[in-house]
Amino acid sequence: MSQYCTFSLDGHVFGVPVSSVQEVLRSQDLTTVPLAPTEIAGLLNLRGQIVTSLELRARLGLPPRDPDAPAVNVVVKTADGGAVSLVVDEIGDVLEPSRDAFEAPPDTVPVSIRGLVTRVCKLDGALMLLLDAARAVEVPVAS
Repeated sequence: MSQYCTFSLDGHVFGVPVSSVQEVLRSQDLTTVPLAPTEIAGLLNLRGQIVTSLELRARLGLPPRDPDAPAVNVVVKTADGGAVSLVVDEIGDVLEPSRDAFEAPPDTVPVSIRGLVTRVCKLDGALMLLLDAARAVEVPVAS
């Protein structure tokens, strides 16, 4: 069985494998990056390591967060040994659903989200969308 770190975005519950999470940070001061894509929230200094902060709402095509609403940074490890911060609305629990609880994303999952979700898991009163963090952090560059 695998454990998943859960978080919410615009009423949706997402999960990423705990093994891919480096740490979770409450609201952080970000340095904006001029001319960066809207998905890039900015940069944060994580004990001397400069980490790109990705606005996951923008990446998933969800409406923007209220400017006064708190945010949480889920720092995930990248394949090259670095880290990227995913800006989310709220952190959830660590869950350990059985392997057979997962299935393919249904058609009711919005198209903008479905491309970055590998599987879904039915929870009590919610549907956890398993985010492909590696694909989510690949921000397309405008040409």
